[in-house]
This record gives sequence, structure tokens and C-alpha cells, in this order.
Amino acid sequence: MVTGVREEPSGSKTPLGRRTFVASAVLTATAPAAVAAPARAAALPGDGCTAASGCSSVARLLAVPHAGRDVGWLRDALQVAVELELATLPPYLCAWWSIEDRGSHAARLIRRIIGDEMFHMGVVCNLLVAVGGRPRISAAAPSYPGPLPGGVRSGVNVYLSGLTRSFVHDVMMAIEAPEEPLARDTRDAPTIGEFYDDLLDAFRSASPDLTTRGQLSERIGADQLKPVGSLDGVEEAIGIIKEQGEGTTSSPEDAFGDDHPAHYYAFGEIYHGRQLREEDGVWKFTGAAVPFPAARPMARVPSGGWPHPAKQVATLLDRFDTAYAEVLGSLEHAWDGGGARALGTAVRQMRGLETPAVQLMETTIPDAPGNYGPQFRPPTAR
Repeated sequence: MVTGVREEPSGSKTPLGRRTFVASAVLTATAPAAVAAPARAAALPGDGCTAASGCSSVARLLAVPHAGRDVGWLRDALQVAVELELATLPPYLCAWWSIEDRGSHAARLIRRIIGDEMFHMGVVCNLLVAVGGRPRISAAAPSYPGPLPGGVRSGVNVYLSGLTRSFVHDVMMAIEAPEEPLARDTRDAPTIGEFYDDLLDAFRSASPDLTTRGQLSERIGADQLKPVGSLDGVEEAIGIIKEQGEGTTSSPEDAFGDDHPAHYYAFGEIYHGRQLREEDGVWKFTGAAVPFPAARPMARVPSGGWPHPAKQVATLLDRFDTAYAEVLGSLEHAWDGGGARALGTAVRQMRGLETPAVQLMETTIPDAPGNYGPQFRPPTAR
């Protein structure tokens, strides 16, 4: 017997997402007084740190005794959270841009999740500002292929490619895998859910003074990104991130409060070709068909980027990477005094990424299978 169903007509072109990908915003920013952070162990090579976090991996952060998880610890941890949320966007964007029919069910699922990730990134940026920090977004941009920031989800290699079933399974579903089935071992590879749980516990124990000045207040789709000025607000914000995506619980039933599955299950629908439904207390991908969409054959971007591209391709790659760097810079500036004008600039720049990306995806690689695609390599990272 079917007791729970999450089905939609697979051919419907009604917008699926609760959140739009980009939106304008009003931002008031002032720099709060600095608070000294405690000394921490230096990062070791290969532990998942970036130039932005520099401080430590998630495992190192979680190894700090609870008594030492003060405001400085919260700032370090929230910067890693910024990196984690940012790291999901390039692979998801490549998948979405590669789909030929943007009205397809799969395309609408991915677009909704991109909007969610943008929302999550805004949430953790607000939380970082709330404890007197400033998001370092430009330096947080990861290189692809590579691991997730902070050393979470050990073994997951995030690469850039057009939409294929293997890409959905090996990258998109791997990033969003539910917390419960994974081994919870901080000595090796902590889960994203565990990280967010400990982050919330640190807010509770440290009870930091939270400033709302400089935080983003913005309506994004059906959600409101709003300043966080209390512990209740922190709990709500982190709860949304865990429910919708990384760190979700293992049960799909817990993820349907907004009529949309958590990201792992949405990607699972694309991979399995069927929507989720509950039969006799068991959730299965046996619902309405989710046809796998036709996609531009963007090949997997190699380590270090595309080697020896022709002049026309090199021009497109430089155009994209330069625009990407500008997006990151404008977003960072928006949370560091730039206000609504800087955020609006970032929105316009973000929209401009699609044209060169698609042009690359429609350009054949000589003497190799597949087409080119964006590298997401800001010029400063070369």
C-alpha cells in the first residue's frame, strides 16, 4: 500500500523551486570590534584546509575540547562552512547548464538545489558576521577536481562535468549523502551533519554576543534570509541547512516538510529515474518517471584545467574565470561594507557566467571525447 507519495508530472514546466537562484538585497554593514581567537594547531598538508580557513580541518576543529570552543572557534568553523557551501555550486551549475531542456523535471530539481545552496551560503555568512567575523569568499574558492573543504566526506572526489548518471551518483549524491549511514569517526572523516551539530552546540555553550549589523536581509524565493540575533535564530538557521541538504537525517519522511525532498533524495530521483514514494513504510524510487534529460557532453575537467586550448577556447575560459573571480569579489565585498550595490553587482555578474559556460560546452575537444566546459579557476588561482 502506498502511504506517502511525492510525485509531480514529469513534463510539467511549473517552477519547482522555493528559492530563486539570484536576488537583489539590502545590506547595512559596519565592522564590529575584533575578538581575539585562541591559538590552534597548524593545518597539515592534505587535511582539507584552504587559503581562507588556514586554521584547521573539520576534524581538527572537532578535536578541540568543548571548553575551548569560543568565539574564535566559531569564526574558524563558520569560515569552513562558507567554503563547504561554496564548493557545491560549481559542480551543480555545470550539471544544470549542460541540460538542454531547462524545463525538464531534472533541470528544475537541480535549479532548486542551486537556490538552496545559495541560501545556505547566505545563512552561514550571516552567522559569521553575527560573531564579529567577515566571510572570506574569494580565497575560499576550491580547485577542481579535489576533496570537499575541511576534510569532510573522505574519499569523495568533486570534479566538474556535464550531467551524466555517474556524475549524479559519484559527485552530487556523494556530497549530499545522509548522515546516518556514514561512519561517524572524527579521527578519519567527520560528516557534514556532525560538523553542523557541533557548530550549534558551540553556539549554545559559548553564548556569544550576536550582532545583526552587517548581516544580509533578503527575500529569496519562499524563504527569508534574515539577520540572526539570538540562539533561537541560530538553531533555526542551522536546522534549515541540515533539513534541506548536507547533514540531513537518513529518513526521506523528515525532508518533506516543504513538499520537496532533501538534496540527496532529489538527486536520487534523477539517478534512478523515478520519484520517491513510501510503500508499506519503506521509501523507494518507484514513483512517477523522471526522464534523464539530454545534456551537452561536457567532459570531465582535468586537474589543472584544460591543457593547450585553442585561442578561441582560451578566450572563453579566461572570460569565464575572470567573471567568476568578479562574482566572488563582489559577494565578499557585499558582506564587508559594500551593501546592496555590491550584492546587486554580484547578481548581474553571476547571470553572465552562463553564456560563456554554454559556449564552452558546445565546443568539441580535438582528438578527445566530449566537449569543453568551465573550469571555475579564478585568474589569481593560476
